[in-house]
Amino acid sequence: MPASQSDTAPRRRVSRLLLWAGITLALLIALLCAVLISGCAAFGAKPQGERLARARQSPQWHGDQFKDPQAIWIDTLRAMLHFTLGKAEPTATPDAPVSVMHTSAAAFASAPQSGLRVTWFGHSSTLLEIDGSKILIDPFWSERASPFAWSGPKRWYPPPIALSDLPPIDVVLISHDHYDHLDYASIIAMRSWHNVFVVPLGIGAHLSRWGIPNERIIELDWWQSTREGNIELVATPARHASGRLSPNSDHTLWAGFAIIGDKHRAWYSGDTSYHNDLPNIGARFGPFDVTLIEAGQYDANWTDNHLGPELAVQAHIKVHGRAMIPVHWGLIKLAQHTWTEPVERVRVAARCHDVEVLAPRPGESIEPTQHPMIPQWWPDLQWASAGARPVLSTLNGDPAERVMLDACSTH
Repeated sequence: MPASQSDTAPRRRVSRLLLWAGITLALLIALLCAVLISGCAAFGAKPQGERLARARQSPQWHGDQFKDPQAIWIDTLRAMLHFTLGKAEPTATPDAPVSVMHTSAAAFASAPQSGLRVTWFGHSSTLLEIDGSKILIDPFWSERASPFAWSGPKRWYPPPIALSDLPPIDVVLISHDHYDHLDYASIIAMRSWHNVFVVPLGIGAHLSRWGIPNERIIELDWWQSTREGNIELVATPARHASGRLSPNSDHTLWAGFAIIGDKHRAWYSGDTSYHNDLPNIGARFGPFDVTLIEAGQYDANWTDNHLGPELAVQAHIKVHGRAMIPVHWGLIKLAQHTWTEPVERVRVAARCHDVEVLAPRPGESIEPTQHPMIPQWWPDLQWASAGARPVLSTLNGDPAERVMLDACSTH
């Protein structure tokens, strides 16, 4: 006698849970093997001694780890099931080569005419040239965003320029220690450089383990600043988390950065969802000539981890940005949406609020204050609108209470 629908539904749920348990066990075994074999260098290090003591003095430190003051909601089980077993969009990854502008050292031989130039390399990796200083943001040059060479999200195209061909860098900014932002191999390649690293609290432990001298490491809490040459760098609040697939999650802080020169100002959001301090950032350090705001790799099951396109535009407005460059898209797959969806939805929301959006090709240098006309370089693909698939941060960790969008932005 065939089973009824009421009988089969629980069986499917149990099967999926067993499958998820099997996947989790396999990952744990792989992680243990990697630790035993590699000595887990790529995992980094936990803050100790004076570094840990300073972290514990932070207003963001609670108990034995950093915690965001604005509660974060995530449906962990549903998110993992969706990512591992759910159906991704057919074009979640490119089905043809991505249009990339491969560049060289010669492109940076001359200073920008305006004093401000941005070169986006894909995902969040960006070179910011501002008032005579060169600042490299979240450099990710590895093939995978992972501690393993054989597993993890794989980049869709080689870096538009070799690390060794970059001009001399003054500052490397790191927003947090997730693998797509703090890349072990990239940091190792920088050990012979002469830059300083400006990072949130605790991340210096990773860098120090990887051979970066402590005198080249500056760690900041939110609202703290440092001056390098003629540039002031301020760590600004972000609503996110940290960790490198080890027991040491949230022992390092996460942040965005206000970058203030003699004539120009820029803001990098870091990874964040919508939070209460965005207006404060704008009031204290804006207006910004350009904002670099994460707008991709989002999911309805973890809306408090990333902004999503529409709230990225709202964040730009809140911090008093002029031109906006969406980042955190266009290189690796960390979510199930169409790979071009973030920039398409940003453009829709931006038109509603008369926001200037600049979306350069990976490797293309632009001067935002010159208002360049940038032709669309990505393909026209089907994507879900904000109305069809909203991504709305919670107000304070309760999924029943969300940040709301205006009607225009949802079309």
